[in-house]
Amino acid sequence: MADYKYMMESRLSPDQQRAVALVQELARAHEMNLYLVGGALRDMMTGFPIRDLDLALQGNPFKLQKDLEKAGVVIQGSDEERRILYVAFAGNVRGEISATRWEKYDKPGKAPEIGFGTILEDLRRRDFSVNAMALSLNEGSYALLLDPFNGTADIELKVLRILHNYAFLEEPSRLLRAVRFSARFHWPLEERTQARFEAAREGEYMQYILHDAIGYEIEHLAYEDDPLPILRAYEKEGWLKLLNPHWSIAKVDTSGLNDLLKTRQQMTELGYTVDAAPAEMHFLTARLPAKDVADIQRLIPRKDFVQRWRRLDDEARALAHLLTGKEAATPSRAWHVLSAARPESILFLAVTTRNHAVAQKLKNFFGKWRQMKEKLPLPEMTELRITPELPVYPKLAEEAFFLLLDGKLHSRTEILKFLKPYAPPPPPPPPAAKRGRKGAEAHAAPVAAPEAAATAGKRGRKAKAGAAPAAPPAPPPAEKAAPAHKSAPAAPEGAKKIQPKAAAKAKPKPAAKQASKPAKKQAPKPAKKKKK
Repeated sequence: MADYKYMMESRLSPDQQRAVALVQELARAHEMNLYLVGGALRDMMTGFPIRDLDLALQGNPFKLQKDLEKAGVVIQGSDEERRILYVAFAGNVRGEISATRWEKYDKPGKAPEIGFGTILEDLRRRDFSVNAMALSLNEGSYALLLDPFNGTADIELKVLRILHNYAFLEEPSRLLRAVRFSARFHWPLEERTQARFEAAREGEYMQYILHDAIGYEIEHLAYEDDPLPILRAYEKEGWLKLLNPHWSIAKVDTSGLNDLLKTRQQMTELGYTVDAAPAEMHFLTARLPAKDVADIQRLIPRKDFVQRWRRLDDEARALAHLLTGKEAATPSRAWHVLSAARPESILFLAVTTRNHAVAQKLKNFFGKWRQMKEKLPLPEMTELRITPELPVYPKLAEEAFFLLLDGKLHSRTEILKFLKPYAPPPPPPPPAAKRGRKGAEAHAAPVAAPEAAATAGKRGRKAKAGAAPAAPPAPPPAEKAAPAHKSAPAAPEGAKKIQPKAAAKAKPKPAAKQASKPAKKQAPKPAKKKKK
């Protein structure tokens, strides 16, 4: 069984996860059930890029609108009849929050009757089985999958299957979606679905398509990774004229679109999050008359999307003006200007500019200047112990980068001269070991004390404190040594008592006592008696 909780944590981007968590919190506060549905769940399960978030709320999403706006979410449009909010979260995350509903079609070409109900009723009204799944985001059932039409099996088979026989007749825009999904995923239609598709084409069901559905499909076309194959598929079916009577592949600026897609990929690899859809629509409709472009824009439900599309030229001209003025007279200033600009403006200007100076600065911004920044930290910084742990490091690294950009740090001497004032003081030297006679005595006394005490009596004055004594003489063989238990012979009168050598060696005093007491001089040998 798939672990959908882990799948959400690993497949959704951090910005998408934060967006889901925000709506979860608001839905819980309003005591509404929330589900991840549609294309977001399908793409998460298939491994394709997740373009936007489809969230179904068992309740009225307009009750969340004020709280969403307070949290910084942009409301890009709405559909009051179907209770849909088109939103944009932080990080260019597009989303759609809709009420769970059922739809009933009386006849083709007429808007359906709409009611609001459960999540299962909402799944039954959808187009294909791979889109008719829901993942619970509620406490007690979190990450529970609802799949009443076995969409997971169709994902494994990589086929598109409609939910019932009248799907194309009730909503002809599903024909456009079938072509779009098939071109994007390279998935064929399931056998029964293909038969219904052919019947719908022969029956000219597309004549019943609603204007709202056309605008919805045009907007989704702009968010495709590569919309050209889909436009060609529409034109092959003869349906591109239904989106606009004068639209064709010949009206598309294919060269500009390809440059746009390449630059978008380059910016994505550099870590930018770019919404290239408005720019894509600019090139897809580049050779259409202004009136036809305005007609297409009126059909799109997200009005914020339309406004960004219209502002592309003005924002690009404003950015180009900054790059050719005093604000970008040096490479460091140009870097500041481009770093503060919107990524979408940079993308569009990079593809459309004809000014050589502007194009060169954009080229350096993506290439040469970034390679220079990657050289930090400089080897001289490491040499001077200027590390990221220092509080001054971020500001110093930025200043060094700008000086490198402007060519003010050429040689190693110049770099060291600039960095030395910021270098931390050298670490203190390690404590020196004590030297001299007293230090040697303190070092050698604990080791040499027992041996020195044992031989001090024999060596006399030669045994000095701190000097290593000679090894003690080996004991005599056992057979020649005097037995320790036998008493020594009595000394004659008048002579001093003398301790026998063997006994003295056999019973040495403990080392501690020997070390504490001074060594005694050896008793003299008894004098020989004179003969009378």
